Parts: sequence; structure tokens; C-alpha cells
Amino acid sequence: MARSIYITSVEGHTGKSTVALGMLDTLSHQARRVGVFRPVARSSESRDYVLEMLLAHDGVELSYDECIGVGYDAVHADADAALSEIVSRFKAVERQCDAVVILGSDYTDVGSPTELGFNARVAANLAAPVLLVLGGQQHDEQGARSAGDLRQILGLASTELSAAHASVIGIVANRVDPGMLDEVVAALAGDSNGVPVWAIPEDPFLIAPSVGSIMEAVHGTLLSGDTALLSRESLGTVVAAMSMENVLTRLIEGGVVVIPGDRSDVLLAVLMANAAETFPSVAGVILNGGFELLPQIAQLIDGLDNALPIISTNFGTYDTALRITQTRGRLAADSQRKYDTALALFEQYVDSGLLLERLDVSRTDVVTPLMFEYDLLDRARSNPQHIVLPEGGDDRILRAASTLLRRAVAKLTILGDESEIRARSAELGLDLSDAGILSPFDPELRERFAIEYAKLREHKGVTLEAARETVTDVSYFGTMMVHLGLADGMVSGAAHTTAHTIRPGFEIIKTDPGVSVVSSVFLMCLEDRVLVYGDCAVNPDPNATQLADIAISSATTAAQFQIEQRIAMLSYSTGMSGAGADVEKVREATAFVRERRADLKVDGPIQYDAAVDASVGQSKMPGSEVAGRATVFIFPDLNTGNNTYKAVQRSAGAVAIGPVLQGLRKPINDLSRGALVQDIVNTVAITAIQAQSRSQKVAS
Repeated sequence: MARSIYITSVEGHTGKSTVALGMLDTLSHQARRVGVFRPVARSSESRDYVLEMLLAHDGVELSYDECIGVGYDAVHADADAALSEIVSRFKAVERQCDAVVILGSDYTDVGSPTELGFNARVAANLAAPVLLVLGGQQHDEQGARSAGDLRQILGLASTELSAAHASVIGIVANRVDPGMLDEVVAALAGDSNGVPVWAIPEDPFLIAPSVGSIMEAVHGTLLSGDTALLSRESLGTVVAAMSMENVLTRLIEGGVVVIPGDRSDVLLAVLMANAAETFPSVAGVILNGGFELLPQIAQLIDGLDNALPIISTNFGTYDTALRITQTRGRLAADSQRKYDTALALFEQYVDSGLLLERLDVSRTDVVTPLMFEYDLLDRARSNPQHIVLPEGGDDRILRAASTLLRRAVAKLTILGDESEIRARSAELGLDLSDAGILSPFDPELRERFAIEYAKLREHKGVTLEAARETVTDVSYFGTMMVHLGLADGMVSGAAHTTAHTIRPGFEIIKTDPGVSVVSSVFLMCLEDRVLVYGDCAVNPDPNATQLADIAISSATTAAQFQIEQRIAMLSYSTGMSGAGADVEKVREATAFVRERRADLKVDGPIQYDAAVDASVGQSKMPGSEVAGRATVFIFPDLNTGNNTYKAVQRSAGAVAIGPVLQGLRKPINDLSRGALVQDIVNTVAITAIQAQSRSQKVAS
């Protein structure tokens, strides 16, 4: 039977969706099949965006309709019948899962003291312990609740839950004044009967509405600007019903500016201020009153190549401002920054290990792609390394950097023009305040790097003057940072070729002692395990010595990522059954590996089926420690390796993480030019783990 947890609150607007997302993410790293269930949907007329956000999590493979119990109407009509339907529908979800996060009702219906009681009955009937969420903010926007207020609410909730025989597994006070966290925990712990208590601080960003939500609230029309920027959150409102010079002094970072539609002078002033480095970056402009822009003003704005959303509404100033202030932000799947913020808050302030222990969820032996990706982030976060990202002009890099910083995965330096990167990140609604931004034309570093590069390449005839030109290339600049210890590793390739990314590493970083060749592996995340494939990206036709180096390097990489090392040296024949130059190369390479690393489990030549299938392996290579159980696969050439990894990726639905470069003295990793943001996040985490291993090796 699946282990389940019921997340509920005493009232609405407690931010329990943040807690639900954190709990879902935590469970997905422990259990293979994780589900979500919503006993009472927010609305029967529109889809529940909170449920959709949870279903969008990579660890969940259920449809929306499967995860809904009933609507409010059913509860009002016949609560007992509704409860019976909820139990029946939940059991269908439970049968498909190892763990289920159940999210209680949202108090979007007519407020009723009995709503918590009904949630308690549901939890008891689903045999799911309750994680109780208390709201740290007043509903009437009068500020934060005191520790005493929250303690009183806990007392009322505990009585209601106890009456329905619902057991409480933990208490989370959410949206608490950041200066009161310890006080709140201490106050609630006194009345919690030994149940653990945590407090999560209020984060204004999580409750900020997006520009798109505001446009919808004012029934607006987008006149100009980048539609992608409608997802940016608004952190305040400026009503510009005043002269131009007074408006400029009141602009705020991330604010939406409400301007009368006939005040084109104020509009142009705000657009100019937004483009200037000396003024805050605003999130959008609302032109109220229903006035049309004069043709010459519209032409002028078009000529400015304006990205800032300019929205027109027919409402007057008062109604426009009122609708904006009444628009609530929401945690939904379309805001990556809010998603990252919610997860980071849960990770930082809630002891998920203790929660899992109380829930009695043991880690499965199966390793899913999501579990592996989480372990990458968790290991990188345990000892953050400094990674340089040379491609600051790519939005994917900026988005990945925002996620990495918010989740505390690594320290980052981004290369590029600082004003341009800061401006673009503000437009995208990203927080890169903790990132270092460095120009590859920085005069001091340029000269230092040029002197060092000319020294390293003197034997190739490189002059200091030529070196000054070379090191301004972002790949060379980033590699020099790693070489001189100004960064622990580099990740590039989103906008550059593999050769452009790794050539500086060959010239500057060079290979590990005893390693003849730089190679690569892909970490192939199958449905239930992770395999290592090498070399699938760098060496077209390695000789026997190089193939042995690739095998040993791949085994070292496998160990870095806690993958068992059973090496299959692949060929088109197994054991002594075949002959020919290609087979002999693999046979010779296998002997080299055994000679140099007698501690490694390695066999070859071996065919792929004999390496992965136990029955075939026993038949073709009886007694082998590798046959049928291989975890590290070494391909005889690039043609075979590259095609095989892509075939497995596409036909088996595997997640291919890489290429991960190996053999260099310091970690440099390449990205595909089609890399997604999550690919970049994973690669940075991998690079950080490699850097950790390097520093541990040096320390020992």
C-alpha cells in the first residue's frame, strides 16, 4: 500500500501549495511512483491550477481527471456520499503509486468552520497522517500574525482534527514574519504534543502576480512588448497620475506603472527610464482610459525595439489600480522562479528527512532519472563549488543560473557585459543578484590571462599580443579562470560548438597524469537504473591504449556518481568467439585495463546483449562478474557509441545526461546547443561534483 500524507490548513491563503510541492519533490526522490490527489477541487467550472502545477512535476505520471475527488457542490449536497466517492477515487490512485501527496481543500467556497472538519474526516478515512499548515499572515492584510495568534489557531485545529481521529505528523507555520521564526516554532512546539514544528518565512515574490495575470484582471490588450515578459512578476504598483519628473522618482524595481492613456509624455519617459541603467527595471505599463495611442507615438515606440509589455485597458485609474491590487499571485507551473523559490524555502526550513522518517518511507533500490537528478543537486549543494558560465548572452543560461542560485547548488560567475545581463535577467524576472558577472575584456584579468596563455603556448609560437586577443574569447577566458583557480569548473556549449568549448581545455588544462586522451561519457538514466556510456562524443577511433584509458576514466566517473563499476568492453563478438582487427583492439584494451587496474571488474570483448541480459551473459560468458550485470559500457569507436546512446535515448525513453568530459585535470563540460534549462542545471551540478572530487583528491 502506498504511503500517503494529507496536507491541510485551517483557512485559505496559507500557502500550503508551497508545502505540497516541497513534500511531493521530497517523496519523488525516495519512491519510484509518486502520485497526487485533490479530494475537493477548487472549482468545477475551471481546472485546478494547483493540481496542474503538482501534476507537472517530473515524478508524477497521472492524468488530471484521475486525481480529482469531488467538487464543493457534491460535499454540500451529501457529505457522506462525497466522502465515499473520494475514498473510492483515491484508492484507484493509491494502487498505482508508492507514495501519494493529498492536498486538502482551499477554502475557495463559502467560508465554513466545518471545512477543516471535513478535511479531517477525509484524512482519517484515507488513513493518511496530516501535515498541518498554519498561515502566518492576516487575511485582511494587516500584517503578520504573532506567535500567540498562531498558537491559538493550532489549538482550534488540533481539537477539530482530534475529533475526527486524524493524526498529525507535522506542523508547518508558513508565511511567517522572517524575524519571528524561532519565536513561532518555540510557541507552537509547546502545544504540539511532541509533533515536530517548522516555520517558513514570508517571501513577497511568491505572492506577487504576473504581468499576464494583471492584464487579465484589467481586461487588457497587449499593444507592444515581448509576450515572454508577461510571465514576469509585479512587485508593486505605481499610479502615474502626475507630471513626468515626479513619476520618474517613484519608479520601483519590478513595478507595474499605471499611466493615463493620453499622457504619451509620461509613457515615453517611463520607457526611456526603463532602458537606462540609472533607473529601476519595471515589469510593465498599463495605459488606462481606453485612449488609442497617437500614430506617431506608436511609430516611435516601434522604433525603440521595446520589449517592455505595454497594455491598454478601458478602465479608469481607480478601477485599474483596484483590480491590480486585488490580483493575487499564485504558485503555478508556468513560473520557474516561483517554483524554484518554493522548493528552496521547503528545503531550507523543513527537515524533510525527519518527515520521511515519521512517514516511514524507505528509499527504494530503484534509481529513476528524477532520483538521480535530485542526488546530483543534493551532492553539489553539500559543498558548493564555483562554476563559470561563459555564455551570458543566452537566456537559457540565465534561467538555469537563477535556478542554481535559488537552490544553492553552486557559486556562479557569468561572462558577458554586466549591464546587459542584469537588464535581461530583470526583464525575464530572474534573480541573479548572487551571481558574479565578469567581462572577458576586464583589463586586469585579460593581461594576466594573456601572460599565462602565452607562456603555456610559447612552444607553438604564440606571442603576448596574439594571446591578448585569444583570451577575450569567452571559452578561453573561462578556461583560464579554471586553470588559475578563479573558478572550480566551467560549463559551456549552449551557443558554441563542442570543439570551441573543449579546445581551450586541451591547450590549457591538459590531461590527468597517466591519461593519454580526454574522453566523454553519457550518464544514461533508464527507468530503474543509471548506466555509463563512453566514449560517445569525442574520440572517433581510439586505439587499444586510448580505449583502455577511456574505460579507466569512465570507471572513475562512475564512482564519482556512486554507480557500481562493472565494465563491458563492447565488440561485435563475445569472448574468444570472433577475430579481426576491431575485435583484437578491444581484446588488447581489456588486457591493458586489467594490467593497470586489477581492482576493476572488466570483461571483453563482449556483445551488448551479453553485457545487459543475465541469461544471455551466462550462456555466452559463464562465470563472468560483468556479463549480464554491466554498468559501464565502453564502445569501440565514436560511430558505435554515438548511435547507440541516441538509439537507447529515443527508443527506451532514457534521459541522457552529458556529454561529461573526463581525463582533464580540472572539470570542463560541454552542453548541446539544443540544451534545455534542466540540462544546463544538471551539467553544472555534475561539474561541481567533479570539482569536489578533485579537491578531495588534492586534500588527501
